Amino acid sequence: MSDIPPFDATAYSAYTLSPNPSWTYGQRIETTPAGKAWVAGESAGWNVYNTAETDKKDLFKLLSSGIVPRPIAFVSTISEKGVGNLAPYSWFNIVTTYPPIISFGCNRNGLGGLKDTTTNVMNSQGFTVNIISEPFVENANATSIEYPPEFDEWTISGLTKEKCVHVKAPRVKESAFSMECELYKSVDITHPVTGEHTSTLILAHVKYIHVRKDVLTDRGHINLTKYKPVARLGDISYARVGDAWRLARPPWAEEEATIQDALVTLASL
Repeated sequence: MSDIPPFDATAYSAYTLSPNPSWTYGQRIETTPAGKAWVAGESAGWNVYNTAETDKKDLFKLLSSGIVPRPIAFVSTISEKGVGNLAPYSWFNIVTTYPPIISFGCNRNGLGGLKDTTTNVMNSQGFTVNIISEPFVENANATSIEYPPEFDEWTISGLTKEKCVHVKAPRVKESAFSMECELYKSVDITHPVTGEHTSTLILAHVKYIHVRKDVLTDRGHINLTKYKPVARLGDISYARVGDAWRLARPPWAEEEATIQDALVTLASL
């Protein structure tokens, strides 16, 4: 990777208008230069993959690089013997805010057994899910090594354990956004044909949220430019959040007449 330029620590996210702020209901993609160039790519055709016939390594490459960017759950657990465990999982997202439920998927380890994280979240001691920011992505990545069972990743991470309010497992002090969680439900994912247990879906009930004050806005949102969250891509790639745009979801009551007029116009074409 010697030909890759160094990380630009001076770059930051900014808010811009959306890609096509003058878009109107029913407007085709190819009416803008960028949209026309995008549609032109269709001329190359499609590869269609039957997942029942595609090698599982190829499925991994396609899905992990096609479903991007993915947020990363940096999960801290503790074993019944009191050994800490820290590991990142990018099959992660929010499920609902009321009750506050998040989810992450834990694949089986290289030997086909349960990962320490999966085992530990079942032991009723609670766990934390922390968000990774740019300044400590290397620290977090070091915990992704498939260490021997009961190895404490905290010892090599260079990160700091911080005591929680409700759960026994510590949170990551360096994380600007951490959640104390209890297991809500776990779902074993089995292959529908072979019956092989390949992964476990963890649904976590968030009990407490720790947010650093310097990343909060006056309106109670997280300030993206200060937060600097990291996303997972395919292969060995990660990403920072680039420029964002503001795009409101229009209310039906205000847009109904405009939409109905657009439908009439489109029907006459």
